[in-house]
Amino acid sequence: MFTLNCFLSVMEETGAGAGAGQGAEPEPGAGAGQGAELGAELRRNPTHTDALASGCSSLTTQQLQENVRVVKRRHRPMRLMFEIPSARIIDQVLSKHVVYQVVLMRSGRFDSRRVSVERRYSDFSCFHHKLQQEFRDELEDLVLPPKLLSGNFCPHVIAERRVALQEYLAEVNRARCVRHSRLFPAFFTEQEQRRAHALLRAGQFEAALQQLQDVLVMEEKLLPWQSATLLVPTLSALAVCHRDLEEPEQAYAAALRALPAVRRYGLKRHRAALLSLLVDVGYELGRPAAQLQEELTTLRDAERGEVSSCSLKELVVQEFI
Repeated sequence: MFTLNCFLSVMEETGAGAGAGQGAEPEPGAGAGQGAELGAELRRNPTHTDALASGCSSLTTQQLQENVRVVKRRHRPMRLMFEIPSARIIDQVLSKHVVYQVVLMRSGRFDSRRVSVERRYSDFSCFHHKLQQEFRDELEDLVLPPKLLSGNFCPHVIAERRVALQEYLAEVNRARCVRHSRLFPAFFTEQEQRRAHALLRAGQFEAALQQLQDVLVMEEKLLPWQSATLLVPTLSALAVCHRDLEEPEQAYAAALRALPAVRRYGLKRHRAALLSLLVDVGYELGRPAAQLQEELTTLRDAERGEVSSCSLKELVVQEFI
């Protein structure tokens, strides 16, 4: 029979999470000492172990080992995985080209939110050129599948190109400098951001909202390797769409979610605009908005002449032009 302390000690000795996903980057949340950290965290927070404590004294060795395996599965390091499952030919009046469906997934935990984007070979080529300009020394061995002069629309050629581009993305992802670069999320989201903001400027808020929600899911998959500011433009645009669609609850939630990153990283223009929307919508919803109002007043007084008085909608429509 084992006590709870025995269970925690085994976790610390086994190093739950360490070595899971061989070759995975130790960040975020991975590392050889992760099991010890997990055990220490459970000791510091007894409430996390209530379920275990109630019956741990009667656990057999086999049951204890199974519990360790469960914890290890839950704390495996996250990795990005790419899949290009399909491609299609777009035949227009003046041009004909192939677009590839690119699916981004996160391992280490169950990822049920499947979202994809479509990219042409020219998009990959442009991305590769930007990477070479910024990280030439780090990526000197990175090779993009070559451009073809003929046979681009043959089924077997397209199938081979799909596999080659999928392997290219996997190779790019192995470079830490790229995963943390702004170029990386831009490849997966910038085109969709521009389309969404164009729809927003045209007053097509329903269509913009759907596009922005897909962008947000993609950005959330990239977030462990990116600054939280990555989500700010998308959440701001979502707040504007919900506000114009007379959905104050959703507008308030989106703006409130963007605010911590804006505060932390000193995005003054977004901060004032978000606070202003939160105050207005907060009063509309009957939420306590006095503290937000005080923060907005203090910000404008302290940064007089430096903080724009434009609304969040005015700020959003200026982005991705």
